[in-house]
Amino acid sequence: MPTNTPQNLRTSTRPPRNRAITLLAVGHACVDVYQGAVAALVPFFVAERAYTYAAASGVVLAASLLSSVAQPLFGALTDRKPLPWLLPVSTLVGGLGIALSGLADSYALTLVFVAVSGIGVAAYHPESARIARTASRGGHTAMSWFSLGGNLGFAFSPALVALVVGFGGLTMSPLLLLPALAGSVLCLPALRIVQHGQDTTSGTAHRTRTPTPADDRRSFLRLTLGVICRSVVFIGLSTFISLHMAQSTGWGPTAGTAALVVLYLGGAIGTVLGGRLAERWDRVTVIRRSYLLTVLAVAGVALAPGPLGYPFVALASAGLYVPFSLQVTLAQDYLPNHVGTAGGITLGLTVSVGGIAAPAIGLLADATSLRTALIPLIAMPALSWLAFRGLPEPAATIDSPSEKAESP
Repeated sequence: MPTNTPQNLRTSTRPPRNRAITLLAVGHACVDVYQGAVAALVPFFVAERAYTYAAASGVVLAASLLSSVAQPLFGALTDRKPLPWLLPVSTLVGGLGIALSGLADSYALTLVFVAVSGIGVAAYHPESARIARTASRGGHTAMSWFSLGGNLGFAFSPALVALVVGFGGLTMSPLLLLPALAGSVLCLPALRIVQHGQDTTSGTAHRTRTPTPADDRRSFLRLTLGVICRSVVFIGLSTFISLHMAQSTGWGPTAGTAALVVLYLGGAIGTVLGGRLAERWDRVTVIRRSYLLTVLAVAGVALAPGPLGYPFVALASAGLYVPFSLQVTLAQDYLPNHVGTAGGITLGLTVSVGGIAAPAIGLLADATSLRTALIPLIAMPALSWLAFRGLPEPAATIDSPSEKAESP
């Protein structure tokens, strides 16, 4: 009969761990569909309800504002006590808000429903980041796969919205609840796998325990400032890139949907690339270089004429998403005693707090043009680069066996 040697334990626990990461990544995709859906619905709100640019950006603000405020609160809650039940419940809430937004008969109700969706998304991210960190054993590549799930949800949300709302109008929006139903079911076996792994590991003598270092709040604050600047440029692009490319190319709404798909798919590629690059160089170096590249890419998005803007959209997206999962693990290592808060702020605020700036971009676009309104976004990745200059590269602090999870 084989003995429970460390090698046997690694062999027996690795496949379930990878299944958990895969299921969590799929669940992350089902949730982040609804973050991408807000921007994807903007052209339909403009077309069917005659919203101005400022009013349309107000919808994005409604989804982002409460999410930005609630995210750290949920993170603090999960630091005090694990709340795995938040994953299925918050997934359903996020989907329900978007599903009902198309049925609202007033602007105020539309804002309420997208705000409810934003709260659901806010509740999901801190706890999911904590659980994914446990399942991945702190591996950069595994965490990048988890983040990739969310990015793929973003990537396919414009196509999903176009398929449902484009053919049937906003009254068909209840069909957008389907990903939430799927995600809430799929996360349940992932939670069981992670819990079983924790129970098994805690019952062996092969767990390496090291003292938890003190929180580096100063570095975390600088990282958060970089994340906020990154969020402003990303939300600004995701809100207005479809309208900008439709006008710039003269090809209509189809060109706008294509631009959103390129924006989100480029992010999926960038997320996986970021995890790979972090295995070769340190995370801070990879993040800084990515933001420098993004400065040039965003300039191309704003200034390149017609279809020449598409390659710059892809490059900007990749540059913005290479740091995505790296910022999460870096923040968790800066705040090892508040992992839920760190994950909630970086993973959630990365795609929500920028919505606060969206109305200002909309007002500028109403007063001038969309191209002019996008130009200030060029400065945002430069500010992110400055925020990350000189930041230390901390050692991973997760309390785990020495091996790390492989990619799914």
